[in-house]
Amino acid sequence: MDITKETLKINKNVCEKKETIIIQGDMIVPDSKPDILNTINANGNVCIYKKEIMEGKLRIDGNILTYIMYLADGEKDNVRGLNTGLDFSETINIQDLQHGMSVDILPIIKFIECKILNGRKIGIKITLELTIKVSSKEEANIITGTNDANIQVLKKTMKINSLLGEGSTKTYVKENISIPTTDNLAEILNAQICLVDKDIKISYNKILAKSEVEVRLVYLTEEGRICTTQTRLPLVGFIDMPNIKEENICDISYMIKNILIKPNSIEEHSVYIELEVEISCMTYEEKEIQVIQDMYCPGEKIEFQTTMLKTMTNKQCKKNTCAIREKINVPELTTGTIIDTSINPIINKENRLNGKVVYEGEVELEIIFTDNSSVGINTKKVNIPFEQTVEGIDNNSRLNTQIETVSQEFVNQSGVVSANVDLNFETDTYQNSEIPVIDNITEEEEENLEDYSVIIYVVRAGDTLWKIAKRFGSTVDDIVRVNGIENPDKINVGEKIYIPKYVLKRAKEPITLTAHG
Repeated sequence: MDITKETLKINKNVCEKKETIIIQGDMIVPDSKPDILNTINANGNVCIYKKEIMEGKLRIDGNILTYIMYLADGEKDNVRGLNTGLDFSETINIQDLQHGMSVDILPIIKFIECKILNGRKIGIKITLELTIKVSSKEEANIITGTNDANIQVLKKTMKINSLLGEGSTKTYVKENISIPTTDNLAEILNAQICLVDKDIKISYNKILAKSEVEVRLVYLTEEGRICTTQTRLPLVGFIDMPNIKEENICDISYMIKNILIKPNSIEEHSVYIELEVEISCMTYEEKEIQVIQDMYCPGEKIEFQTTMLKTMTNKQCKKNTCAIREKINVPELTTGTIIDTSINPIINKENRLNGKVVYEGEVELEIIFTDNSSVGINTKKVNIPFEQTVEGIDNNSRLNTQIETVSQEFVNQSGVVSANVDLNFETDTYQNSEIPVIDNITEEEEENLEDYSVIIYVVRAGDTLWKIAKRFGSTVDDIVRVNGIENPDKINVGEKIYIPKYVLKRAKEPITLTAHG
């Protein structure tokens, strides 16, 4: 018997998990800077420069470039800044992880705690949340048909997302960010770096992945003024992907591996920024295939094994923008001026109903502003609630949602802050599916073939024409013809149907069936 097969490349979701790790270290005040009286603000930028996949374990090595704004003890211009890199190495247990699997990591800083140990040392404790996705690649030969007219097959049409290819590239940003010539930069107080406006273009067997690096700096001048600057730098990377088409689906991930922020000489009025970013991509094509769920041969005994292959289907990526327009009462800002803000969007609740998902969450704001106190600078934390609806989501779909801040504007009018924040929701959806894989097929004569020409059968609950035909060694086509059945997919419990005998010339020896790809 000749059978037809199709080779599929499957990318199977192995697991998704969140892991929280604690990173601790000390920051020593350089001799050139005054003692610490109190900390004002702290933030960090995460780099993961190495990941090692082992049996049941994932090891990651990274660094958090941390900036602390502090109140100096006994200084006239008493706001100063410190920065350090906190190295970390963590081994995470992942039960199903094996060599050769792909691991995607999204790190988010949840909290930074600073404790003054003495006037020259600060203890830092960072809570880092890692969203980890593990997937595995495998090939499978799926039986899709047979050329033997005597073999009865039950087929099913399935749509799946077949893996087309994967690739990665490293790209770099090396730029000088200018500050006004009136500012003689003394030190950087705060630095925030993030990737925004991610997009791809497909052409000529390549994927062009592009993004912008948003850099927000708070710095101190030699004259003691606190200033800010913000800019965006282009980031571009090319990934080779043979046979890719515009309609294919691309999963792109960005990983910041290294960051360098260094003030240039005072005369240059600029800050040097260097980033190393790894861009990874998996591409999928949607395929419609005919798979054989079951088979038999009237008058012959067919033996085979069936295993279920897990895969993905109905993979989509939906992008939506949530526009937050709120007025916030901040009495401390009645006579102050906003210097900078840090934004952390959080999803607290996810509700699914009637083909849509509703996200409820809040934006955590930390506002740095000037005031009339002896310090001259202060911070305020504010939470703004939001709700966002994403349409066209199947209730059985798996979701993976990421939020990025596209734009932000805060206008202070005597303690009432108008907050204009645009959040981009990128929701990846897919469904888990199983494909029956038939293998190890053998055929031999039935030893006890019942001798009848036709029988009458009463339909029972759970019966289908396929099950009945297979049980009595007939065919669905013959039963439909003899009984004049209009819809083979609809038979009624208690209905009497005639089952004709199906005659097949038997082979004298057992036959092993071979497959031709």
